[in-house]
Amino acid sequence: MSLYRKLLRAARNSGTGENPQEPENPLQASDSIAINISYLQQSLCHTEDMKQRPLPFDGTDGMLVYLESLVDQDKIQLHVIQPLHENTGQEPDKSFHILETIRETALDNAVKALIQGKCVYFLEGLQGFYILATEAICKRSVEEPQNEGVIRGPHYGFIEVLNVNLFLIRKLIASPYLTVRYYKAGTHTQTRIALVYMKNIANAELVQEVEERIRAISTDTVLTTGIIQEMTEDHPFSMFPQHLATERPDRTASNIMEGRVAILTEGSPTVLIVPVTFFAFYQSPDDYNGRWIVSSFVRMIRMFSFLLAFTLPAIYIGTVSFHPDILPLELVHTIKSSLERVPFPAIVEAMLLELIFELLREAGIRLPSRVGQTIGIVGGLVIGDAIVQAGLVSYTMIIVVSLTAIASFLVPSHEMSSAVRILRFPLMIAASIFGYVGIAFGLMLLTIHLCKLESYGTPYFSPFAPLRIKDMKDVFVRFPSWLLNARPHDANPKFMKQEEATSRSWKRDED
Repeated sequence: MSLYRKLLRAARNSGTGENPQEPENPLQASDSIAINISYLQQSLCHTEDMKQRPLPFDGTDGMLVYLESLVDQDKIQLHVIQPLHENTGQEPDKSFHILETIRETALDNAVKALIQGKCVYFLEGLQGFYILATEAICKRSVEEPQNEGVIRGPHYGFIEVLNVNLFLIRKLIASPYLTVRYYKAGTHTQTRIALVYMKNIANAELVQEVEERIRAISTDTVLTTGIIQEMTEDHPFSMFPQHLATERPDRTASNIMEGRVAILTEGSPTVLIVPVTFFAFYQSPDDYNGRWIVSSFVRMIRMFSFLLAFTLPAIYIGTVSFHPDILPLELVHTIKSSLERVPFPAIVEAMLLELIFELLREAGIRLPSRVGQTIGIVGGLVIGDAIVQAGLVSYTMIIVVSLTAIASFLVPSHEMSSAVRILRFPLMIAASIFGYVGIAFGLMLLTIHLCKLESYGTPYFSPFAPLRIKDMKDVFVRFPSWLLNARPHDANPKFMKQEEATSRSWKRDED
């Protein structure tokens, strides 16, 4: 027996009056309010936040159904109940002048509307219903992201409401070519996803590739952009991020204008930019708001910090364990005197200090801001001095680990900073076993890995692999804005070949 027939029999047994006409399609609305309400209750597992409010219209019984946890009660009172009481002699939908109103007949659409925060209005004898947009909007104010602060430039960022984020992007790019495509992911969550790109700039094949990967997401839950990031990246086992995550509208708009695609998600203030290269993670909005000479100097410091953040402990371990003869004699005596009371090899004290630093870092993040500052002071001063006095590590190792930590904080991207912090551990192990040879071998493997990585078909180490001299105007240094007159050529190689072949065919036709 079908679900609709069961509900029909239940309505008849409950004494609802005259027998309603049974629709041919079980999912179509009945002309009986009781039948429709029973179907909605069973579809929503008899949830207790589903409210039914009798609301007659022009002498006909009516019922307003909504989920009280999702609707705006003021909208219902002002734009639904009050207009219906005042309207007589016209169709019910003529009463809703402000709200978006949809006339539907499929009960499945009523269930979807209730879950989205809308209300459904039934009339006795009407084989259909009205869907009214009364969803509540809970949002915080537009504030500057805490992890992407700038000295000069806009001091506002994305929030957890998708429409607000799209508004911020459109305010910066007032172009008719700015295109938005909506998708849904997650079998149960039905999370809204928006792709934003410039129709006349972005590569059509790239946009199609991003759309196919979004449609291919198969999971019950999509609550954050991190799930989208893991399910759409080219190399999921690589520690390097292949999406540029940002919460700044200006950074998103600048990447869109360079031909990239932005992925926005309902409920998350983080936007994913694709495709992306390794050097994009070391670019900051401050680089383009100040003088180009100063910005270039700061960017070179960031690039140097990348090497310093994961090679300095390994170099120290390799020098102390295998190659102390490369140091000046005075420095050798200084390091030797600091290591006399330490009973562990250099790799052990380096691992100990690095693990202690990671513990303090996680504790500072999880605790409230005021307590987190106290933890930093206690960890940096008290624990650091006590562990040296106890003879577990040396002062030299304290300096090395501190410089490494500071260098890892210079990376503008949190995900790239995390990858750099992880890299130092295998390199330290290689240095403790093979010395400088292990470091050289580890750097060679890292370079090979970066050259093989791709982000949506784009070479991750571009413009070095493949080498493109013209695109180096905004890599290690930032050239003046009047020299940055071409967009970066970081499209998929197969797309580039297609474009070059097309341009050659045009030239032949002209000839």
